[in-house]
Amino acid sequence: MTLPERREMPTVYEPAEDSRLLAETAAEAVAADERVLEVGVGSGYVAATVREATGAAVVGCDINPDACAAARESGVGVVRADLTTPFAAGSADVVLCNPPYLPTPPEREWDDPLEYALSGGDDGRRVVRPFLDDVGRVLRPDGRAYLLVSSLTGLDAVRELATAAGLEAHERAEESFPFERLVVLELTPSSA
Repeated sequence: MTLPERREMPTVYEPAEDSRLLAETAAEAVAADERVLEVGVGSGYVAATVREATGAAVVGCDINPDACAAARESGVGVVRADLTTPFAAGSADVVLCNPPYLPTPPEREWDDPLEYALSGGDDGRRVVRPFLDDVGRVLRPDGRAYLLVSSLTGLDAVRELATAAGLEAHERAEESFPFERLVVLELTPSSA
């Protein structure tokens, strides 16, 4: 591949079945008076869909500057950030996240923004772990998060990580495909 062809490659994750499932689930669960944060906003599809369906105040964040630009073009307010780092404690009623979840051995990864949006590391949980560790901090006490994961990521392992982070995880929606099952987990602060 020549360098000019490489420059023409997409650098932002385009909406797919996982994006649609998260957007539809969140649109049904979010109320108009809620403050919503989408972590890893990508093209802005999920955030824009939720905002249009509910009227809620929605902001997104992404580490990829091209994704931030794409989301802004969709009319979504965006902050360039690594996960929930810059957001204040208790600042969101709802947090949405469709993280990179595909298990990818290190030898198959390369330095590319789109690969970064897809690769979840060896076990598919490279981004899921830090997201779960901090999302409870930005949620209001009665808040909730919606996390899209795949059966390829290890659903039981994700639930264990959520529990260790002080969150209860319940399946809110799912869709099966020939090689995987996509699941939206609703995460709430543990009452224990």
